Order: sequence, then C-alpha cells, then structure tokens
Amino acid sequence: MDDFSPSDLKAILHSKRANLFYLEYCRVMQKDGRVLYLTEASKENLYFNIPIANTTVLLLGNGTSITQAAMRMLAQAGVLVGFCGGGGTPLYMACEVEWLTPQSEYRPTEYLQGWMQFWFDDDKRLSAAKQFQNARIEYLQRIWQKDRDLKLEGFSVSDTLIEKALATFYSRTDAAKQSSDLLLTEAQLTKTLYKHAANNTQLGDFFRQHQAQDKANAFLNHGNYLAYGLAASCLWVLGIPHGFAVMHGKTRRGALVFDVADLIKDALVLPWAFICAKENATEQEFRQQVLQAFTDHKALDFMFDTVKKIALQNMSAQEIEEKNL
Repeated sequence: MDDFSPSDLKAILHSKRANLFYLEYCRVMQKDGRVLYLTEASKENLYFNIPIANTTVLLLGNGTSITQAAMRMLAQAGVLVGFCGGGGTPLYMACEVEWLTPQSEYRPTEYLQGWMQFWFDDDKRLSAAKQFQNARIEYLQRIWQKDRDLKLEGFSVSDTLIEKALATFYSRTDAAKQSSDLLLTEAQLTKTLYKHAANNTQLGDFFRQHQAQDKANAFLNHGNYLAYGLAASCLWVLGIPHGFAVMHGKTRRGALVFDVADLIKDALVLPWAFICAKENATEQEFRQQVLQAFTDHKALDFMFDTVKKIALQNMSAQEIEEKNL
C-alpha cells in the first residue's frame, strides 16, 4: 500500500476523532503504508503506529524529526502538524499560533462565505464575539454541573463567588460596545476562576505568568496549546482562515484559533491544570487527563457546532444549498 486515495482515510469525521499526539525524542516516518514513530532503546529500535485516520493534531516536541513521506500521508489524512517546545509549549512558528495544515481545495465553502457575510460589519462581528463568550460559559456551566471528578475537587457553579462572577459576566457582555470591552470582561472572569481553582487546590498564592516554572502555570500553557490544536483543526476542516477573528484579531495574527480555543479552556483546561498541579502530576499524566476530558465532554464536537452555528446564522437554507453547488 504505497499509495492511496485521501478518501480512504476519511471514514472518521474530524469532529469525532479521538487522538491528539505529542511526541518527543523520536523520528516520524512512513513504513509499509503506515505512519510510525521510531524510538531508540538501549539494545533495539522500537516502532509505534500512529492511527492517522483517527487523529486531529500531531505536536512534535524536542528531539523530533519527520520524513517527507510521512508528511504526505498525514496531509492526505487531514492531520494538522505543529512543531513545539518541550512539554507541548511554545508552538514554533515565530510567536504565532500557526500550523502546518494539509492543502485541500475540496473543503466546504458555505462556512467561509457565511463568515464573510457578517465579518466586515462591526456590529455583526461584535454580536458573533458575544455568542462565543456566552457559549464558553454555558459549556463551563454544563461541564462543572455534571462532571463528578470536578465536583469532588470543589469546582462548582453553585459557589457564591462563581455565581456572582457569572452574573457580572453576562451583564457586562450584553452591554459591551466593542471587542476590548469583551476582552476586559473575559480577563476579569478568568481571574476569578483562577482564584476559585487556587483555593480549591490549596495553591492560594497562585499568580498567572506564562513564563513561570511552577506546575500550575506550566500545565495551563500546555493544556491551552492542546486546545489551540483542536481549534485549528476545526477551522481548517470548515475552511475558515485563522485571520478572521472576532475578538483577538487586533493583537495577534491567526487569532480566530484563540477565539475558538477559548470555548473549552475555562471549562476543562483550567480546573485540571490546578488539580494535576496539586497532585504533583507529570506533564504526560496531565496531558492524558486533559485529552481524556476533551473526549469525555466532546470538546471538538462543541467547537464544530458553535463555529458552524455562528457561520451560518445569517444564511438561509436556500443560500447554503446554492453555495454548495
């Protein structure tokens, strides 16, 4: 099986794919029609298969290399590839969140065209940003209400501090006149969530610093980059360029990735970063926990549903059908 059609690898929709891989100190290659990674043991070389048809993102960390043949197969399977530092951060493409994306001219067009119908209108773009913000909080409320493990660790939307913060968030989001107002409201809520998480996990002196070396900050960075991978995959599949952000675009290129990743970061990455820091978990243990949470709570499905809903909200069924012809 030296060659195949890309359609052979699309039985699993991206929104249903289960795997996001981080690899380090290995060589990724193509062998016998499969993508493998090779590690060097003391007495032998070990090969491990990567199930590319069920993979969304491949992060290559320290000490990794990849062959051209492997990249060809990953592109045919629609897998996004990113080179990153140790532990999954930072992502190397200058200081941007950018990805080596497969080149396909046969992705859907209606989502990009729907996005363009509102994106150039300031009021409609602000409305879309508010929808993103409300969706992320509704997702957080839903997850924290039903996840037993998070409840046992004290993460609850019934907490007085959280209830007050969410009420303030909703009122300020509704009253926002520009994206900077939304960013300020978001920052204030996230600060409250950090405080809630730090108190629950006995990390009361926590202060958010992206360059800090403590485990809570490191796990937050790591988990956020995993969320960026899912967001980038979602946008690539739907054919929406990363530059058409609704909130972060004035400060970062490719910022729509940030907007979409924010949908799940507070609900899943934030609590598990603090819980794993309290338990003195390793990077690998934290990564496995977060990826399992993404799967259990259908994080990628939620991203797809939210982006598609916002993209198509101003288009009629007839317009969508005509654009697909």
